[in-house]
Amino acid sequence: MPEKNNTEYKNIPDEELISRFQNDDNDAFKEIVMRYKDRIVNFLFRFTGNKESAEDLSQDTFLKLYKNKHRYSEIAKFSTWLYTIALNEAKSNYRKEKKLKTFSINDYYDEGHGDYQLKSEDILPDEEANSGNEAFYIQRAIDSLIKKHREVILLRDVQELDYAEIAKILKVPLGTVRSRLNRARESLKITLENIHKQKKIRY
Repeated sequence: MPEKNNTEYKNIPDEELISRFQNDDNDAFKEIVMRYKDRIVNFLFRFTGNKESAEDLSQDTFLKLYKNKHRYSEIAKFSTWLYTIALNEAKSNYRKEKKLKTFSINDYYDEGHGDYQLKSEDILPDEEANSGNEAFYIQRAIDSLIKKHREVILLRDVQELDYAEIAKILKVPLGTVRSRLNRARESLKITLENIHKQKKIRY
């Protein structure tokens, strides 16, 4: 039996591809992966700040898609559903990493002092090798954003999803998306300005 010509899948809409995959067409799944793998890895790298984690989470995202293909319904765009899976994987990883990185004051003091995350915004010596790489500092600024601001700025300004789709992914009203985005952009601007001031002082 001759193999299918995968070029026939290139112009098929996402929603038809997932429909074919739901009917056990694995070539349709391969096309979905080819179509989205770079975007999903990029999104997850920007969210986690770690290339290895992004690649692992991307594999987890597509594995979850493979196992749960029948949960997709055409009431939503396929990309909305896929980014929702990716974001959930990223959030789960974020919670795990946060537990490992959180410095608990309670380990040293009596109960009632609360938990504190100690995070320095100074440029560390081992980061100097990246001093000429603007993308490095942009990523560092993105990492500094609170999670809900990081989510919205990545979905809008990096992945270029529309506001309505972002609202569905984040499960918040459209107005909340806009307000979070404005605050995220302002925070990002301030952080980048501070980083560049530090660079000038150091060099």
